[in-house]
Amino acid sequence: MMSTLGYALLGLLARDSMSGYDLAQCMKKQVGFFWEARHSQIYTELSKLEEKGFLTYQTVQQEEKPTKKIYTITKEGKEYLLQWITEPMEVPSIRDELVLKAYSLWAAKEEEEAIALFRDHEKKHLERLEHYKQILIWIEEMWNREDSRPDSQFFGSYLAIKRGIGYEEEYAKWCSWVVEQLKSKSQMKF
Repeated sequence: MMSTLGYALLGLLARDSMSGYDLAQCMKKQVGFFWEARHSQIYTELSKLEEKGFLTYQTVQQEEKPTKKIYTITKEGKEYLLQWITEPMEVPSIRDELVLKAYSLWAAKEEEEAIALFRDHEKKHLERLEHYKQILIWIEEMWNREDSRPDSQFFGSYLAIKRGIGYEEEYAKWCSWVVEQLKSKSQMKF
C-alpha cells in the first residue's frame, strides 16, 4: 500500500520529470491548497517510490551546488497511478481547528474576540480566493482552454483550482455568517 503523498508525487511526475526541490515547489504552488507535504516527507517518499520501481532518476552535476537528481516516472509507476486514480475511496474525514472552535463557541467569554477570530479567517479565505481566481485566469490564458479537455494533463489543474475557489468562497461565507450570528445573538450570555 502506498501513501497518498506517493500518488501525489507520481501524479506530478506523470506531467514532467523533476528534481526533489521542483516537486516540493509544485506541491506548494500547484497542489498546496488541497495537499501538503514537508521536504523531508517528499524525499523519503521518493526513495520508497524508487525502491518499488515506480520512478528512476538521473544525476545532474551543478556548479557550486550539490549534485541533483531528476526523477522520472516509470511505466510501472504510470500503471500504478492509473489504477489508483479511479479506485473507490471513502469520504475523507476533515480536521479543521476553526470548526472545532466553533463547536465550543457557546462557551466563549468575550464576544468581540470570537468575532475577531472569525473575521480574521474570513479575510484570509477571501485573500486565498482572490489568489486562486488569479491562478484560474492564468490557467485559462496560458493553456488557451485546453484545460477544459478531459484528456489534457492541464485538466486536473483546472479541476483542482475550481475546487479551491469553491472551497474558499464557501468558507469565507461561513465565517461571515458566524460573525452575523454572534452579532445578532449579542444578548446571549458569553
